Amino acid sequence: MEGLSKKIAADLLRIKAVFLRPAEPFTWASGIKSPIYCDNRLTLSDVSVREDVENGLAELIRTFYPRAEILMGTSTAGIAHAAITATKLNLPMGYVRSGAKDHGRQNRIEGKLIPGQKVVVVEDLISTAGSCLEVVEVLREAGAEVLGIVSIFTYGMRKGIDRLAEAQVENHSLSNLDILAEVAEKEGYISDKEKHELIQFRNNL
Repeated sequence: MEGLSKKIAADLLRIKAVFLRPAEPFTWASGIKSPIYCDNRLTLSDVSVREDVENGLAELIRTFYPRAEILMGTSTAGIAHAAITATKLNLPMGYVRSGAKDHGRQNRIEGKLIPGQKVVVVEDLISTAGSCLEVVEVLREAGAEVLGIVSIFTYGMRKGIDRLAEAQVENHSLSNLDILAEVAEKEGYISDKEKHELIQFRNNL
């Protein structure tokens, strides 16, 4: 899978879904000053990258979750990826809202989920893993058997790794910060010094 991980990393850099600014950090919603910002929604707008991503997610599910019966996307970024990947795998899909609707049936889960169904969650990005684990909790409360998560990219933050382990949830990502930093340095997006600063930032969180 390393070849695929490097290809996805190169794709993300090429379409500027990942921005690297070690000298001028971004401010995340959490207030963290970060030298990296990732917007995987842009993968949907590039046909070739979208194909790489969806084929990759499908391959992760075939490899690690062959018993999957339904895919559930995270709201909102994971919905489109879940739908396209489910089509490739000929599986049903749905998604989990960030909050219950305030009208109608007040659903949190959209789509038909049968208690006991084996579910794979589709996420675009994992940092501290809080949002995807909230989705897992909602699905478990509804009676689903959550096999695990597939995602496009993970920062590999210790907090996220620990949270996933505590919740007994497995995640498999198409690419990660270590590989992206390696590809970015090799292709001239950042210097070797900046690559080490990027990794150090992640390790310090």
